[in-house]
Amino acid sequence: MTVLAAPRHPLVRQALTDARTWCTGQIIDERPALVHAVRVAVTLARHLPGVPPELVAAALLHDAPEFVPPELDLDTILTARYGPEVPRIIRALQVEHHALDQPNPPISTDDRPVLLASTADKIVALASLIRRARASGDPDAFFTARPGLLRLLPHFHGFHQAATGLVPTGMSDQLGYVLDLIDQTAATARTRMQEPGR
Repeated sequence: MTVLAAPRHPLVRQALTDARTWCTGQIIDERPALVHAVRVAVTLARHLPGVPPELVAAALLHDAPEFVPPELDLDTILTARYGPEVPRIIRALQVEHHALDQPNPPISTDDRPVLLASTADKIVALASLIRRARASGDPDAFFTARPGLLRLLPHFHGFHQAATGLVPTGMSDQLGYVLDLIDQTAATARTRMQEPGR
């Protein structure tokens, strides 16, 4: 049984409904965005027995700021339906996602709910990259075509190091495992990227 199995907590049930609505037609990692959202929520629950329903709801809705129609007042809707904690976590994750587009994105570990959701999100996203690289038939070309991701790998390793001891051991181990797999799978592409003139 997962955290999403019936009977669901009312907040989780509402979040799943909203996620279905807002994720419709959206793609993350070459799959429907709802698949990504559900995997993040399930990953959290796997590592956190008794995970708070607010955290599950935030995981299910963490990409909502990218998907909801601009005319909707997302913060007002989220606060009315879920209370203040869910939109707070979602907005913190949005800030973190946008920071990845900047040089040397900061790593923050002082907000445990955000750290837990962020770790689960990274596990799911990085595992998906490995799956897609292998399915491509040419993992080297797959990662060579993603220099931005390769440049972020040191950041993800730094995040893993900073989160170790602050998130459940199994969660930290799983993030470390997927990072090691990416390091192995993308080794040639990373070497090529570090060559002079690149």
